[in-house]
Amino acid sequence: MKLHFKEIPIISRKKLTDYILSETHATGKFKAKFFRSLGFNETNIVIFEKELRKLFKYQEIKDAEISPYGTKYIIDGEIKTPIKKAVKIRTIWIIEKGQKRPRFITIYPV
Repeated sequence: MKLHFKEIPIISRKKLTDYILSETHATGKFKAKFFRSLGFNETNIVIFEKELRKLFKYQEIKDAEISPYGTKYIIDGEIKTPIKKAVKIRTIWIIEKGQKRPRFITIYPV
């Protein structure tokens, strides 16, 4: 099943720069090492966002989970990296209760 929303998903640049690509964040630094090795960094953050939006739009939902905060969706797929390598990743998204726009939560390799 694919998510079909007219609303563009929310992807926080701060989350990408201060967590996913942060080499000093307590848990993010391990993700940063992986994604930076693929060429992602603060200067090409728009490419990262674009790849996440494409993944969200075109890939099937692997799983969904209802929580007290809303519904979380797991979407797996491939993204293209700045070094022209396709990499398999898992993303987590949420549509919070009372909201319509999906929001990016996290990403990691699979």
